[in-house]
Amino acid sequence: MRLTTVHLAALALLGTASVASAQSGGMSFFVTSVGLGEGANLGGLAGADAHCAALAEATGVTGKVWAAYLSTSTVDARDRIGTGPWVNAKDETIAADVATLHGEGNNLSKETALDETGAVVAGRGDDPNEHDMLTGSLADGTKAPQTCEDWTSSGPDGVAIVGHHDRKGPDTLPTATSWNAAHPTRGGCSQEALRGTGGAGLFYCFAVE
Repeated sequence: MRLTTVHLAALALLGTASVASAQSGGMSFFVTSVGLGEGANLGGLAGADAHCAALAEATGVTGKVWAAYLSTSTVDARDRIGTGPWVNAKDETIAADVATLHGEGNNLSKETALDETGAVVAGRGDDPNEHDMLTGSLADGTKAPQTCEDWTSSGPDGVAIVGHHDRKGPDTLPTATSWNAAHPTRGGCSQEALRGTGGAGLFYCFAVE
């Protein structure tokens, strides 16, 4: 029921956006425009994947299998997303394959890591800053120990690894430019905790096929 309510809200939001001008039927990558509203509790991988699919289909992109870029205690995010290539809502290539995505040659930035409508996602310097993307992953796309109980927790305890979609952060943070492994969250797995480090419970979605 929670997923249904959130998805209806997402559909209403998308209905007010200029989707037609930005959206491409070939889109195979996007950042979620909205989270599920319960912090890092995404309903596990199944709930996160369903959210990806609902947002994509609301823009008219159908016939694709979507996977959230999330690792768990038993799954590596890099193994969930297919083989590529992936393009955003404006037909800009993000990466040709898994190796490129996790290397220096990917094309991920604030200007290209767009949401499903083709809109730029708020980042460092914006108010609010929402550049923290839930991943639970190390830089190579394999699992990290911090996944907020495999994306089922929104409580005061727990930690999740996040990346920065805009590749920006303080100079004191060596990993600030990492799109998938910038830093752990602080203060738990709740929506409030995610906001506290510059997030909104957003994550990456990739078309597997």
